[in-house]
Amino acid sequence: MAHYIFFGALYTVIVVVAATLIAAVLRSRRALAGQTSACQVDRIRWNSEFHDLPQRDRVCRHVLTGEFKSRECPHAFDCRQCETHARLLEKHPLAPAGEPEEDLFGMSFPLDRFYHRGHTWAHLEPDGTMTVGLDDLGRRLLGVPDAVDLPLPGTRVHANSTAFRVCKRDADVRVLSPVDGEVVETGGPGRPWYLRVRPEPLDVTHLLRGSEIRPWLMREMERLQLALSSEGAAPSLADGGVPVADIAASYPDADWDAVCGEMFL
Repeated sequence: MAHYIFFGALYTVIVVVAATLIAAVLRSRRALAGQTSACQVDRIRWNSEFHDLPQRDRVCRHVLTGEFKSRECPHAFDCRQCETHARLLEKHPLAPAGEPEEDLFGMSFPLDRFYHRGHTWAHLEPDGTMTVGLDDLGRRLLGVPDAVDLPLPGTRVHANSTAFRVCKRDADVRVLSPVDGEVVETGGPGRPWYLRVRPEPLDVTHLLRGSEIRPWLMREMERLQLALSSEGAAPSLADGGVPVADIAASYPDADWDAVCGEMFL
């Protein structure tokens, strides 16, 4: 009789352990599926919003370098998927910037960084992580944020999907990630960067750099002038030839949600 009790208890323990393991596996699969689904939703959303941009804003990066007179980007600014980009880069490697200075149109754009068209930058650190921040035009557009919503460490971010959100005046700004990876640390407005990301994979071929930065930034200044003009704001951006530190504060009557929606893609 005792051995029946013993084996009954043993089987009960085995069943409980097996059920626990199965439940854990199912939870993990659901979580993974949820992450994959969220990633797919973000990519679908970005592709849809990309095609909602005015045609002039969907221009291929090789128009900036003069390799095409006109061409719309066929991959929603994700050059990692573009055979034409790979072929042109192999045939005509990107030239370094024509000047070592970081100053462009009165703004600082360090040339050791990679720039996303949504006005973020990524910088490869010695430990293999990448710091992510707002470029100087993006920083001046937002000035001192009213609030910042940063992802928790462990969160996965995806290129062209939301990295973090910033509230400024009437604008809820969705700032796009320049890279794919896992957030390992967060910064903020009081630090030189907003996120530290472990890139997975490490691929920056879709980001602007070197001699591409100046012609891109020139187009961005034109876009900002148009965005402000459409909101009834005065067409001047500069104070003594240099864009003001807090552009939003200089245009109190502009619809800043619309302006930021235009500039941050």
